[in-house]
Amino acid sequence: MSASRMFWSALAALSFPSAAIAADPLVMLPSVPFVPSASGGWTVTLGLGAAMKPSYPGADSWMLSPKPIISVRRAGSPERFKSMRDNPSFALIDYGGFRAGPVGTYKSARKAGDHDELRGLNDVKFTVEIGGFAEYYAFDWLRVRSEVRRGFGGHEGIVADFSADVIVPLNERISLSAGPRYTLTDAKYANTYFGISNSEALASGLPAYDAKGGSNAVGAGAQVRYKLNAQWELRGYVEYDKLLGSVADSPLVTFRGSTDQITYGLGVAYSFDVGVR
Repeated sequence: MSASRMFWSALAALSFPSAAIAADPLVMLPSVPFVPSASGGWTVTLGLGAAMKPSYPGADSWMLSPKPIISVRRAGSPERFKSMRDNPSFALIDYGGFRAGPVGTYKSARKAGDHDELRGLNDVKFTVEIGGFAEYYAFDWLRVRSEVRRGFGGHEGIVADFSADVIVPLNERISLSAGPRYTLTDAKYANTYFGISNSEALASGLPAYDAKGGSNAVGAGAQVRYKLNAQWELRGYVEYDKLLGSVADSPLVTFRGSTDQITYGLGVAYSFDVGVR
């Protein structure tokens, strides 16, 4: 299956309720609760975090990177859990415990000149990943989420992230959450960051390697959230991913990198209401 077909098939499966909505014209009426009306009030949460994360996929070194915090919900609606691992998204569908909509993120460039272990390898330009997300609250204390994104720029592959979080409120101000993670990628993504062409092999001293798509990583993450007041909150988090399969076997990882990928950071966010007529 081609990357484009894989992307659209995954999106269709990820957001199947939206297909049913489009097929039934009655569901398009503003009074139907599946799709929130643009009018009325909204609660917007904006913030910024700082994360220490691998310098590039498969790296054994870290870099400090900004992490945006963005969420929007209907004013007065119950506040939903949001992980620092979640990428910026907006729920076009919000019904019961199910939410779905567009999602996007930014992946910084990988420059060989910035790291000795990348000598001889090609640079990878920055990438914008755009796609869709779906999440479901099976219980108030359990959320499952998936994101499927397609890259534009440095890589043009498909990335699918799956996560589950158990949410434990300790009191009115502090809550803890933790759960498993899993990432799936296609061959275009894998080869961009983990493949080594014949010319790169000659220049770098690493053996040529053709990375395959499939399981990319499995791991776990945890987060603590502290509400200073009704508007301000602090978040701290840690995420661990273990590279798997073809990407873990890449010479770039086995000889010059690490299969253990750890990210940790802090964030602060502010929530406010916006009225729309």
